[in-house]
Amino acid sequence: MRICALLSGGKDSNYALYRALQEGLDIGCIIVVKSAGNDSWLFHTVYPELAVLQAEAMGLRDRAYIVEVSGEKDKEFIEFKEALSKLKNTIDFDGLICGAIASQYQLSRFKKVSEALGLELYAPLWGIDQVEYMRKLVEEGFVFIISKISTMGLPRTFLGVSVDKSIVEKIIVLAQKYGFNPSFEGGEAETLVVTAPHYANDICIEGSRKSLSEFEHIIEIHRYWLGKKGSNCLSISG
Repeated sequence: MRICALLSGGKDSNYALYRALQEGLDIGCIIVVKSAGNDSWLFHTVYPELAVLQAEAMGLRDRAYIVEVSGEKDKEFIEFKEALSKLKNTIDFDGLICGAIASQYQLSRFKKVSEALGLELYAPLWGIDQVEYMRKLVEEGFVFIISKISTMGLPRTFLGVSVDKSIVEKIIVLAQKYGFNPSFEGGEAETLVVTAPHYANDICIEGSRKSLSEFEHIIEIHRYWLGKKGSNCLSISG
């Protein structure tokens, strides 16, 4: 099967793409969605440009395409569908990858666009145990940071820190205490992958922490580039 992958920059879309590569699927294209708004019902909104750099780290930069949407709930779905249809007219692919885990809204929308365009939807993370999934990410060599926090219970100090086994266990405990999804499927936080088994390079980031409200914090990224594998080139201040 030749597939087109949605890549947001976050852990879920990256892991879904990694699973597809492990299963021998051919990646025909990578779609990076850029929303005009600060929030989106369907798509990751924090620094989508970094997803293009991730595609380069995978050796797939020439297959990455940026699609711009308005960020409006119903309109962005139509815009995405139209963009995917145009891409399908120029690139031969018969499947779509998404990293949905538990959001029926996301899965139903991606199923709808796939059916309309005659594509098979590949959602390898759907229904996965979120606690075990978070542990598996670290065990399999995914290194990611939290780039945005939007919930009570996640401390600001977690921003921009490589999530290791210790932090995963802390997140699991906090999720149980405060009632949020341990994999952030409900939008409680957003992540950025900085290296993974299928990356030939690391993503290097310089930035600073910024609080928007009591429970909302983000990383303002000042500079990013590709570094050597294993370089651990994160520099987040504040």
